[in-house]
Amino acid sequence: MSESKFKSSLFLGCIAPNRYPGIEAATIKTSKNLGVELVDLKGAGCCPAPGAFGSMDLLTWEALAARNICLSEQMGMNCTVVCNGCYKSLYDVNEKLKQNPAEKEKVNGILKLADMKFQGSIEVRHVAEQLYNDVGIKKIRDSVVQPLNGIKVGIHYGCHLLRPGRERNFPNAPSFGTELPRFLDEMVEALGARSMEYQNKMMCCGAGGGVRGYKKDFALDMTNEKLRNMQAVGVDCIVDVCPFCHLQFDLGQVEIKEKFGDVYNIPVLHYGQLLGLAQGLSPDELGLEAHQIKVDSLLDKIV
Repeated sequence: MSESKFKSSLFLGCIAPNRYPGIEAATIKTSKNLGVELVDLKGAGCCPAPGAFGSMDLLTWEALAARNICLSEQMGMNCTVVCNGCYKSLYDVNEKLKQNPAEKEKVNGILKLADMKFQGSIEVRHVAEQLYNDVGIKKIRDSVVQPLNGIKVGIHYGCHLLRPGRERNFPNAPSFGTELPRFLDEMVEALGARSMEYQNKMMCCGAGGGVRGYKKDFALDMTNEKLRNMQAVGVDCIVDVCPFCHLQFDLGQVEIKEKFGDVYNIPVLHYGQLLGLAQGLSPDELGLEAHQIKVDSLLDKIV
């Protein structure tokens, strides 16, 4: 096990702890194996969801996100997230308030009611970006004890992590491009798996921006198209870096079967769970039993 070189708070959001606790467990255990210590962000609330809150009341969205950032500031640590939607809320608000003193003053006027004040002293990071840029592909590859035998992976990047590109400031920018990103492909292939190219790879899963909550049929229609495209190239599993996308592909397959009669049974894993399998962690340790779509067919190809 690697000695911790990086340490940051862990903001989990809502879906991972309530629907897919294995994502939390996998992220903490696999990050620790790579020298990244993630510490609970106690007292955190909803990020809040960028589509649902941000589109209705911008100042409320900023104040709730800033409150979570303040908790991490009080710990003196950068903040790591496991969800693309949480990333958009916390990263965007953190950067906006750092650069806009007038908006910062408005938000701090609200935070004063909770005896808090946004300082602008930390960074917000997505765990996938952190592993790629801070830990590196070589160390990820060196942590593998169970190579993934060339299993075929359909990667889903999601929307909010990379877009809008003009508001993101990643190191190794070419690998984090909005149209042809490569960082997650490299991270998957470092485990001995094979990233499969498929039609409309960068298309939304269908859930984000409040679509799943407001127009579920429309959301599932988009998911169904992505699943068809991944099935066409014979993927063994889908790998995401966002619990909301994860839910849309996992629970969404059950809902698509009920609504459209289409059956896929493609296992869905967050990257931390795929990394955990490659690092020799058991399916129980990674919470894979909580998934709607069983992962047995995938495990049979790995072990």
